[in-house]
Amino acid sequence: MPTFTLIHFQFLCWAALWTVGLSAIAFVGGGLVGFGVALARISSTRWVRILATAYIQVVQGTPLLILLFLFYFGIAIAGFKEVPAILAAGLGLTIYSSGFLAEIWRGCIESVPKTQWEAAECLSLSRWQRLTRVILPQAMRIATAPTVGFLVQIVKNTSLASVVGFVELSQAGKLVNNSIFEPFTIFMVVAAIYFVLCYPLSTWSRSLERKLNVGRR
Repeated sequence: MPTFTLIHFQFLCWAALWTVGLSAIAFVGGGLVGFGVALARISSTRWVRILATAYIQVVQGTPLLILLFLFYFGIAIAGFKEVPAILAAGLGLTIYSSGFLAEIWRGCIESVPKTQWEAAECLSLSRWQRLTRVILPQAMRIATAPTVGFLVQIVKNTSLASVVGFVELSQAGKLVNNSIFEPFTIFMVVAAIYFVLCYPLSTWSRSLERKLNVGRR
């Protein structure tokens, strides 16, 4: 019977790099979209706030698995015969991440004391100047720790990307197991690699929270 070898471990490590890459795509793309949605959530225009709220409710109320299927089959329906797995997975995770990052950042922006807005207004700053020069620098301190914490969730959620054919770490573990039938050994290694990826981020998040004194506010 074949056994778990260094070649299998190297295959899992390469898959872990794809997991990291997909996580980066989801975080950067979701961050860009989420930041725009967060700003829309605090807009002075009512209909903009309503649209942003509806977007967040839809995204947060839809399972990630469904989003992945929608993008994978939706792109195919649009006329593309062969949909790249990384495209469908990247879009699905980007939209999913944006819905949660938008709410995290909206809450952090609104947690800045209203007196800061009032003080900036007294200096005759425009709304955009108040936001960029006074509010956002303070909100960033509050948002850093929960943002890093959510990044851990993104890394773990990439395991669902296998449903659209993307070979990330958990899917690589399944492929190796199908060839040598040693599930305990293989998935212990997979779990260890996930731990190596996620634990430093969790530790960094807690460290930032203590450093920035957010937890004591």
